[in-house]
Amino acid sequence: MRNTVFGIIALTLVAAPAAAQDIARMETVIRASADRGEFMGAVLVAKDGVILLDRGYGSANLEWKIPNDGDTRFRLGSVTKQFTAVAILLLQERGKLSLDAPVKTWLPDAPAAWDKVTIRHLLGHTAGIANFTDFPDYEKQKTLPATLDSLIARFRDRPLDFQPGEKWNYSNSGYILLTAIVEKASGQPYTAFVTDNTFKPLGMADTGYDSHAAILPHRASGYAPSANGMVNADYLDMSIPRGAGGLYSTTHDLLKWQTGLFGGKVLKPASLTALTTPVKNDYAMGVGATRKDGVLVVAHSGGIEGFNTWLGTAPDRHLTVVVLGNYNSGAPSQLGGSLMTLARGGTVQLPGERVEITLPPATLAAYPATYDVSPEFGFAVRVEGTKLILQATGQGPLELHAEKPDHFFLKEVDAQIVFRRDASGKIDAAILHQNGREMVAKRR
Repeated sequence: MRNTVFGIIALTLVAAPAAAQDIARMETVIRASADRGEFMGAVLVAKDGVILLDRGYGSANLEWKIPNDGDTRFRLGSVTKQFTAVAILLLQERGKLSLDAPVKTWLPDAPAAWDKVTIRHLLGHTAGIANFTDFPDYEKQKTLPATLDSLIARFRDRPLDFQPGEKWNYSNSGYILLTAIVEKASGQPYTAFVTDNTFKPLGMADTGYDSHAAILPHRASGYAPSANGMVNADYLDMSIPRGAGGLYSTTHDLLKWQTGLFGGKVLKPASLTALTTPVKNDYAMGVGATRKDGVLVVAHSGGIEGFNTWLGTAPDRHLTVVVLGNYNSGAPSQLGGSLMTLARGGTVQLPGERVEITLPPATLAAYPATYDVSPEFGFAVRVEGTKLILQATGQGPLELHAEKPDHFFLKEVDAQIVFRRDASGKIDAAILHQNGREMVAKRR
């Protein structure tokens, strides 16, 4: 359910069917990540309804050495959010609710601070409601069973981060509220509603809401990094994530989902347009959505204890990429962006294939400054001896390695920084390139 800076929503374009050499390159890129111990999971790439790549990597269960494949069931984390958003839109189509109705319509005992919060605000993370998974006590509370009411009680009395509609801040709390609204408006438990209205009609027999108690065939175990190598991930009580991150699925089922959703089998055209129209920060409703060169790209990442996931599509070009991992790392998002690039005929350079050069001190002296992506996030660049160091908001320092003047790359993650110069030749911004996405950070 959590969001990270290096490994956020990735987007790219597709222009033509992938050739055999592109598929071979896809396998090379995935294998490089797997061999470095960064990725373990399953990957699927499809174009025009034809599966181009369908592979498992590593183990669904390390103790028994059971391999991952396209039928392995992984927890989705925040990829769940698009299913919740679709459920809300279906209820609006049926006249059960309105996106612009106040949340208090369904939660009449909501605090006065929420008077102006609408369902639309919750869907696009513009409500300003504090994100409960960021609270200091979350690590202690995540193992404790919770009802919807008790979950809402964790954040209901917190002040808003900002007034509804003014800003954007990723909030799992909003999707907990949407879960409650789905249940109240439909008269069904959340799991029953999404199962009856999305999974069953699309034949998604390997998708559902996860439970520790259930005996679930082909379920992957989740793993996490530690100082001593890979370990079993922390326990998370599955009454916590709800419609913000509680579903499981397979790569095969998620292809059915993308094909059905963008093939008009789930939502009416107007609702699908609403789902994929950006609100703020390239975020629409439960998905990221960006147009580049006129092509719509829709994608979202997911992260939950033991699992990281990425699901993306270029619907106008009938391209789907699914990367499901049962090891906590940023690899699924990085792989998702790389596979999208390769599927459209682009090129991907692996970190180990980049050639580093040494720049003179006088050249390095031009880069130190603070660069702002948004009021909440940016990064500082400084020189330490002969090294150029980048430190993003809330993160540790990372060395920038030069490929040529103004062009740098990171070795810890697959990301690049290009410093932009204005007409006078002065640096006015730094552009972060990662997962096929560009983020412009203006120099202060």
